[in-house]
Amino acid sequence: MRFEKAFFDLQVRFAEAAARLAGVPLERALLDWTNLYVRFGAGREFDPAHPLWAAYAQGVGAAHDVAAWTWQYLQHCPVQRGAPRVVASRGCFSYEPAGEGAVRLHFNGGIPGDVSPLAVAQASGRRGELRALFAHLREHAGGSDPLVYGTSWLYNIEAYRRLFPSAYLSTARPVARLRALSLWGQCVDRHGRLRAEVAGEIVQRVARLGEGDGLEACFPLQALAVMAPASVFYEDLV
Repeated sequence: MRFEKAFFDLQVRFAEAAARLAGVPLERALLDWTNLYVRFGAGREFDPAHPLWAAYAQGVGAAHDVAAWTWQYLQHCPVQRGAPRVVASRGCFSYEPAGEGAVRLHFNGGIPGDVSPLAVAQASGRRGELRALFAHLREHAGGSDPLVYGTSWLYNIEAYRRLFPSAYLSTARPVARLRALSLWGQCVDRHGRLRAEVAGEIVQRVARLGEGDGLEACFPLQALAVMAPASVFYEDLV
């Protein structure tokens, strides 16, 4: 999915307000409180010395318009490196390794068509994709029962929750993900266009923040982390 410029403008505006509030350099706020590092294709180590980030941060210090510089810089970045290390995908769902035999589940709703992939009429199709994906996992798990992790703002939404086992959803807990699309993703639609209402609320909330308030409170929905053994899915998706 390609995101429009307004999405990156929002992140810069958020970082500028947060930097003023916290009294930290803008470069630091952009690193810690936006999804830009990942979107540039620099990985997920968040190393300020990474060449991709260091070149961007140098430009931030010299820019008259940081949002314009951010968009210009993005055009020359290996953005495809920001994608997860997918092992298998079925329709909208995929998984990547998560260490020690575990896997992390991902959802990509940017599929062609006018109908939302989370519409009621699409639910059986999405469940079928999950069934096929977990059949692949079971086949390649070597008899083990790997843990399945997920993190997303979407776990707040009933249209998404109805696709998953209750035992998986019952573990949901809010987590700080200011650097991740699992939080920032609520700001865009499935075509990468900015959701103006959500963006406006975030801008209003960050402007009202007091000293000591958490920046996650600026977002209408929090990122939720969930987990369960793969066997929970095998039983639920029969």
